[in-house]
Amino acid sequence: MKLSFRSSVLGTATVAGLLVLTACGKKEEQQNAPAPAATAPAAPAPTPAPSASAPAAATTAAQAPAPAAQPAPAPAAPAVTESLKVSSVTLGNAVGSDKKVAKAKNTFAPNDKTIYASVATDGTTAGATLNAKWTYQDGETTTTVSDISQSISTEGPAVTTFKIQNPNEWPEGKYKVTVSLNGQAVGNEAFEIKKK
Repeated sequence: MKLSFRSSVLGTATVAGLLVLTACGKKEEQQNAPAPAATAPAAPAPTPAPSASAPAAATTAAQAPAPAAQPAPAPAAPAVTESLKVSSVTLGNAVGSDKKVAKAKNTFAPNDKTIYASVATDGTTAGATLNAKWTYQDGETTTTVSDISQSISTEGPAVTTFKIQNPNEWPEGKYKVTVSLNGQAVGNEAFEIKKK
């Protein structure tokens, strides 16, 4: 009897365990099954909401061009460049370590091998182009001696140096250097080369 009773209890416990496990699996299936059923009714409810969301999406789409308009302020970088101003152009035949002309002069000897132009700027720029165009005036004819550009980036006062060199003697006469900032003339200095 004891063996039978034990066998019955074990068999009943096994069957009960299987039923519990099976019931657990069915609960998960039942929970999963109602979830899609719940999702299905929820889908019709959001259907009117997407109608309301569609204008919201349109609003979002309307806002999307606004961020596209934000890159438009990127051309404000030229506005930052416009804050850069050329404050002076100084000529001489020597510069210091600070790129400034050591002694300003507007008359040079034919045997001065190098002539410098120090261009002082004030303001801020992430990237601007300074240009120095050197010309020689021979009567009615103007000849370009040199046309040099440099890119600059600065936050505050700065000095940019340009130079022209001639291993031979310079022809006597009237010269000029015209400085441009981003293609716009902003200053010039006339000078003369003559024998002393």
